[in-house]
Amino acid sequence: MDGAINFTIGLSEGIAWPWPIAVYLFLAGISGGAVAVALMLNFFRHKTETTPIIKSASIIGLATILLGMLCLVLDLTNPLYFWRILVYYNPTSVMSIGVMLLLFYIPLVAVLMVMSFADTFSKWPLLGWVKPVCDRLEKFRVWINAVVMVLAIAICAYTGFLISALIRFPLINTAVLPALFVASGISAGMAVTKILAACCFGAREEDPDMHAMHQAEWPVMATEAFCLFMIAIALLSGNESAKLAFSAFTDGIWAVVFWVGAVGIGFGIPLIASLIAGKNTESKVSFYFAGTCAIAGMMCLRLFILYAGQMNTIV
Repeated sequence: MDGAINFTIGLSEGIAWPWPIAVYLFLAGISGGAVAVALMLNFFRHKTETTPIIKSASIIGLATILLGMLCLVLDLTNPLYFWRILVYYNPTSVMSIGVMLLLFYIPLVAVLMVMSFADTFSKWPLLGWVKPVCDRLEKFRVWINAVVMVLAIAICAYTGFLISALIRFPLINTAVLPALFVASGISAGMAVTKILAACCFGAREEDPDMHAMHQAEWPVMATEAFCLFMIAIALLSGNESAKLAFSAFTDGIWAVVFWVGAVGIGFGIPLIASLIAGKNTESKVSFYFAGTCAIAGMMCLRLFILYAGQMNTIV
């Protein structure tokens, strides 16, 4: 039986990697970014207790990666045969390596989420055993956090490596793409985590973890901008096909998506809102609006990279 899985029909016809793959890349980036940042904050502060940020990140991390996997499966030519990708492995394939990472990441994020809400789950019928089990796992909490943090960063990078392996597309086939996807995943992951922590778990903007993430937004966005700059310069200084691919930044609907969506909404509005919030710490509107724009901007960036990249191929 042929173990190959084609991502060509599924939910949409046309280009090989359509919008469900962009949504998967978006959700996987948020999952990895949210979990990685939350756990890095804990390591930086030398603590293992469950904070509002950890609670938010664990929920977001598990929910988004499961939704992302659903998009991935639905885009298969034969979704019911998704199990083949769990059986047929190729160590030289980026997709196979990603699947192996996900096989560890998803269960461990689920464990992190259960440990974060052990007290709540133990109050539910038939789940009284959760708290004693989690209490036993607490002595391994540092190691669990460390492994999950590494896997979360790897998931963000893997989404970039996955599509950068498409060698026929100059805009996509660049070593800078994994770094861009890590930075953008962290940016959107922080935004989602802060919003959920403030809405559902009582986190305040002046809390140390919230303040630390707010301070990290500037260097993370600067890293994203620098990665995009390097991609643009590489295209302009490349061969004829690469120079033609640069037109994705200047012509057509995807240039609009990039400049209006990724740059204007994803970068510009959060920066302006950050300056407003800096002058008015009570500005809740700017806090939520900036976070929402950062998330929307990341989605626009993923769509631009995937679609504009595939529409500019080596001839």
